[in-house]
Amino acid sequence: MRFCEKCGSFMENTPRGYRCQKCGFELNPGVVEVAREDEPKAEPVYVVKTDDESIKVNQICPQCGHSEAYHQVRVALGEHAGVNSDRYVERFKCVACGHIWVTN
Repeated sequence: MRFCEKCGSFMENTPRGYRCQKCGFELNPGVVEVAREDEPKAEPVYVVKTDDESIKVNQICPQCGHSEAYHQVRVALGEHAGVNSDRYVERFKCVACGHIWVTN
């Protein structure tokens, strides 16, 4: 609540500041800056991927029943909503028929 510096009447609050209802005097108290702490920046998500299919493992193909498959592990590291998360997915590709299946 403010009172006019010229006539002493009650001043109303407006978007630009205060204005006296009686004499029209306007008072702009200026811009008030609010300081905030710097928010920590989220770290980027890194996806580690290899295209090398040279690692053969003994894994039975669900489609053809062959006992060998190429093995890949894909890892995703990162932060989401302030929580660090590490996720990996195992990908297999049949040597014989080329069928691909994923486990995680």
